[in-house]
Amino acid sequence: MRTESGSAAALLAAALIALAWVNLAPSSYEGFWGTPLSIRVGDAGISQDLRHWVNDGLMTLFFFVVGLEARREYDMGELRDRRRIALPLLAGIGGMLVPIAIFLAFNAGRPTAHGWGTAMSTDTAFALAVITLVAGRSAVRLRAFLLTVTVVDDVVALAVIAIVYSGHIALPALLAAVGLFGVIVLVRAAGVRHGVVYLLLGAATWVALLRSGVEPVVVGLAMGMFTYAYPAARGDLERASDLFRLFREQPTPELARSARAGVARAISPNERLQQVYHPWTSFLIVPLFALSNAGIRIDGEFLARGFSSPVTLGILVGYLLGKPIGIAGLSWLGSRLSRGRLRPPVGWAAVAGGGAVAGIGFTVSLLIATLAFTGARLEEAKLGVLSAALCAAGLGWLVFRTTALLPPRLRARLLLGTGQSIVDLAAPVDPERDHLRGPQDAPVTIVEYGDFECPYCGQAEPIVRELLSDFGDVRYVWRHLPLTDVHPHAQLAAEAAEAAAEQGAFWPMHDLLLTRQDALRASDLLRHGEELGLDVERFSDHLRSQAGTSHVAEDVDSADLSGVSGTPTFFINGRRQHGAYDIDTLSAAVRTARARAAVRS
Repeated sequence: MRTESGSAAALLAAALIALAWVNLAPSSYEGFWGTPLSIRVGDAGISQDLRHWVNDGLMTLFFFVVGLEARREYDMGELRDRRRIALPLLAGIGGMLVPIAIFLAFNAGRPTAHGWGTAMSTDTAFALAVITLVAGRSAVRLRAFLLTVTVVDDVVALAVIAIVYSGHIALPALLAAVGLFGVIVLVRAAGVRHGVVYLLLGAATWVALLRSGVEPVVVGLAMGMFTYAYPAARGDLERASDLFRLFREQPTPELARSARAGVARAISPNERLQQVYHPWTSFLIVPLFALSNAGIRIDGEFLARGFSSPVTLGILVGYLLGKPIGIAGLSWLGSRLSRGRLRPPVGWAAVAGGGAVAGIGFTVSLLIATLAFTGARLEEAKLGVLSAALCAAGLGWLVFRTTALLPPRLRARLLLGTGQSIVDLAAPVDPERDHLRGPQDAPVTIVEYGDFECPYCGQAEPIVRELLSDFGDVRYVWRHLPLTDVHPHAQLAAEAAEAAAEQGAFWPMHDLLLTRQDALRASDLLRHGEELGLDVERFSDHLRSQAGTSHVAEDVDSADLSGVSGTPTFFINGRRQHGAYDIDTLSAAVRTARARAAVRS
């Protein structure tokens, strides 16, 4: 989210620089971006001006990252529950059809009606960044909902670009592109993981599409959506640990390469590629696109002509009214027709605010505008796109700001909704077997999978204590996940905690083990038992017989079923907490979970 917020600032700065540049030195602006750049190998080559290299070349990488994000949501995020796809899909379609209808109403019977595609698509990066800034507690789930809506936009927009706004189609080159993409699919199915292979095949497909007359950016989105995401498996992590241990014992270049490869294999290609390319697209490629396309000369005469032009008004009204009406209206209609079986993951105020923010159509709209219009009409289209982006961001802020003034319970219902969240925790909390702290009937339950020898679990312990002291209505559960491949004493420490539990002292032993992580050998554990006033002989017999092994194994099995591979991992009301676990992040997650629980009660 920091990346998206920062990229929104970079995008805005680039647009402002473009406006200043073109108004202060118009010939310099057009001359620079019109500079031809050729890449040739022998007699074959590609020649385009700098603006088209940005629009057709660099933006392919942007759409690749959009495809990666969409695939991750489909494999690991909100959309892994396939029933949740239908509503944002319907909202995405409505969010395109209504703005198009409004644009066509303004331009009916005019040649400019051909530019209807300019009013249809949301700028994914800009819209998600604004959602992060204005949506408050509903931002995470609204982001997932809006991401699906905008991906529908992007897929349809790219199809429209390819079908409606492409030039003369060269069939042999198009068939070559389709064949090359088929090779990519086969190579992916064969399990090939070498990035160079996909880079070469993707570049060849891009060139073939460019030669065919079809906008080549479509290949980026397609390749991103074919790149699977999955959580790191404990088996892969253990193999990576073994490889690193071999390197630690014998630090040779060969073992270093094996260790790096083992670590890389443990993380899905989708997440690794996002980590590499997301900052580049956010802070370089999209701002470059804005810098090369957002420049329009502004004066009183142009503004008067522009804001009376059906092109400008069709785009502006289409985005400001059509997007929220299409997204919120079709979402509401889908919910009513399904009798509540289809519900957005957030409340209706959040859906309306998200629909308003979706009126930011910056990147793809400018891309289509450059294909659909020329001359004065292009300038008018750019004015409509820029004006709509500014007004839509303000309208979205106004919706959320107005909602924030409502009474707390109504505000929570309108922002968070009443739908059930996805439950990531495979094994529900069982008070008869789980170790609990806090009120039994608490509205919020935090489950931590931890390892007594894990230093990060030790760092998390005071944070959990502070959280429990700040919130009196939180129930806390500890489950064992000893990472025996990296922590040789973790299994015995977990069994010692279970031995102490037999004497009603699980939590005192738990606290002691996490504060003395360097003292977890058998002799140390016996001293801990004596210090806590346990029956040491009984405690020792329990350890020797490994009586706690079955309880620990059940926790480990439940961790595997929940996709947990590292420690500490937290679940709040059954939903996995990704990312940081500092006190501010966990407190915000608890407040959101408590508000959702209150709304449903």
